[in-house]
Amino acid sequence: MYRPGLEVADVFHRHGAAWRKANAGHVSLSQLKVMSAIESCRSAALGGHVERCEDCGHSRISYNSCRNRHCPKCQGAAAKDWLAARQADLLPVDYFHVIFTLPAEITPIAYQGKAVVYDLLFRTAAETLLTIAADPRHLGARIGFTAVLHTWGSAMTHHPHIHIIVPSGGISLDGASWVPCRPGFLLPVRVLSRLFRRLFLAGLADAHAAGRLVFFGELEGLRRREAFAAHLAPLRRKNWFVYAKPPFSGPEAVLAYLARYTNRVAISNSRLVSLDERGVTFRYKDYRRNGQARFRTMTLAPDEFIRRFLLHVLPKGFHRIRHYGLLASATCKTNIARARELIAVPVPVIDPPAEHDDADLATSAATDHRPPCPCCGGRMIIVETFERCGAPRGPPSPDTGVRTAMP
Repeated sequence: MYRPGLEVADVFHRHGAAWRKANAGHVSLSQLKVMSAIESCRSAALGGHVERCEDCGHSRISYNSCRNRHCPKCQGAAAKDWLAARQADLLPVDYFHVIFTLPAEITPIAYQGKAVVYDLLFRTAAETLLTIAADPRHLGARIGFTAVLHTWGSAMTHHPHIHIIVPSGGISLDGASWVPCRPGFLLPVRVLSRLFRRLFLAGLADAHAAGRLVFFGELEGLRRREAFAAHLAPLRRKNWFVYAKPPFSGPEAVLAYLARYTNRVAISNSRLVSLDERGVTFRYKDYRRNGQARFRTMTLAPDEFIRRFLLHVLPKGFHRIRHYGLLASATCKTNIARARELIAVPVPVIDPPAEHDDADLATSAATDHRPPCPCCGGRMIIVETFERCGAPRGPPSPDTGVRTAMP
């Protein structure tokens, strides 16, 4: 199995202990758990199993994955499983990509109150799209969409925004017809921006009044209602960023996009270049530049790299992928079938995914994705399992490398 030459785990292994000590009392339990999971992922600390080829007897060790949603190594298989489920919901129409972004003045408040502010970002962006789409002056239809939260920029700075994938049309308000968008045009961006701004600021003020926001450090003064209102006042006149990209070129392009975006983490291991006395060097995109000049490298001190990575740890139980309108889970299948009927295309027949017992999920996933024998191409079978911090009873084949289990 391919393994990048440098991983986020390597940075944590080398500098994590010193960083924890230097920042003791200022790191949340969730952030510490993420660090521990990434450090242990696909190592003997999590246990694993031994595989042996049925034909030639070649054997290898496969360590278990941490399956933490912030781990760069664990999201590939999770994305594949999620995409397989979404494929059945695609409609034979164009899809738009819409981005709702919080202004910089809100991001410090968002970091100190992640659960409240990120949830408000989801709710107000969704309400904005659903409201404007239902307006007869615009589309006059019920639409559906999938929203994915990203909290980072390319350099891992804190930059909360939501990517939304929207079919180019919806079901009429009376449910009798499919209402398509105008070619190449979804909804007026300026109208979306203004409603989003109004709804978000109103919701943020309500959260402050209800005592649901926390402020500490440099933001401590915002606890006072007058100071908070003064902080938000200029934002009521500022243009908020809502961007609608041209439609994708077919459903396959939508799936390719979702494959890149749904289970992404703050930085992938493939973007890391080096770890040395200067710090951590990685590739990023500078969107202020054009052409090849956009692709650059940046070097951060290890403590700053770790700090930026942990900025993006989400609250426990927070859902960063959500579905709204016609795609809301309770009525999704019914709405998709009705939309296909109105667009006059047959409903595809797709085999349901195999069900797995939760207790055996790690083993079943490894079975489904286990690569063939590297020596003869034969089928590999599990011949031994070992627990956390354990070791196999017998050594693998002398010429084998240690392999890692799929999440």
